[in-house]
Amino acid sequence: MIRASELRIIDEEKNQLGVLPFQEALALAKERDLDLVEVAPNANPPVCRIMDYGKFLYELHKKAHEAKKHQKQIQIKEIKFRPKISIHDYTFKIRHVERFLKEGNKVKITVMLRGREKAKPELAFAILDRVFEDMKELGQQDGSIRKQSWAVSALLSPVKTGGKDAKTKDTQRSPKAV
Repeated sequence: MIRASELRIIDEEKNQLGVLPFQEALALAKERDLDLVEVAPNANPPVCRIMDYGKFLYELHKKAHEAKKHQKQIQIKEIKFRPKISIHDYTFKIRHVERFLKEGNKVKITVMLRGREKAKPELAFAILDRVFEDMKELGQQDGSIRKQSWAVSALLSPVKTGGKDAKTKDTQRSPKAV
């Protein structure tokens, strides 16, 4: 697909071979059992490289796969509460919420309403407020509270503690007098 008559050639060790006619460059690539690949078509003259194109594509695919493997997938975990929850059950579920937030996952808090409880959604809002208050160190509310006929739910996101944001907070603090 190379249309230029003269090309700047780079060999497989990334050494410049100079400007060669297209036919001579193609013969040189075939002699070495490699491919002639145009890497900079807009340059004057166009730059081509002698390389094993299949191996290049394979290595590119491997790098992309390796980068994808190191990415963190954020999941949404769901914890369901009831308005008349006992203290022990509440603390047990709060420990799960705490663990999920520390792992870096988002947590959907759902307060389920049944029967006559549906007429008093303020009970569900009270439970949500209590959860938000208990988790204010680890998580923050993400979005608005959603109300359905049978449930009230909200999303908690983990608070960022590390990274570049933490460094800027440390530098903004005034030094203490000694």
